Amino acid sequence: MLTIALPKGRIANESLVIFSKMIGRDIIFTDRKLILKDSEYTFLLVRNQDVPTYVYYGAADLGIVGLDVLEEHNEIDIVRLLNLNIGKCKVVVGSKCGNPIDYLKPRITIATKMTNIAHRFFSARAIPVDVIKLYGSIELAPLVGLADGIVDIVESGDTIRQNNLQIDEVIMESSAYLIANTNSFFSKKELIFELKNKLGNIIANQY
Repeated sequence: MLTIALPKGRIANESLVIFSKMIGRDIIFTDRKLILKDSEYTFLLVRNQDVPTYVYYGAADLGIVGLDVLEEHNEIDIVRLLNLNIGKCKVVVGSKCGNPIDYLKPRITIATKMTNIAHRFFSARAIPVDVIKLYGSIELAPLVGLADGIVDIVESGDTIRQNNLQIDEVIMESSAYLIANTNSFFSKKELIFELKNKLGNIIANQY
């Protein structure tokens, strides 16, 4: 039996479609349940940012989570097994339309929930930066003068445009990965590789 942590929302839904195809029957969370048991798998529905934590501490053998989350928590020791090519998005630098970030300033201010990615990006370019951590409504920050710009996730870019912001630069492209707990990777290697190969075949035929 393998336990798999899924992030709530779109990636969980797309993941369950793939698992349903693999197993040959629908796998659906009902009501407000957070645990779903099948004959071979137990699925946990958790907050997106918490998937690596559940996997790292062994509460789940496997997890499915965006590359952006893995890069934000890159200090956590887990095994990256497979790019599932779902949940595609980009991590971008954005600013107010007509008012781009002034990199000639002695120090800029960036609002984001991805503080580690932001710090690494600007540090690699030797740009002095103060990073403000926000947990939501990131787009507001440049509009009200809280920050010079933002680092945020975009899918279509509609939300940024609708809030009078522009995309200045793409930091990284992201999609969902299958990850494994390091102990489970060795103790349940046969089961994990069997699942990885099955998922890989489905994805290869899908795309």
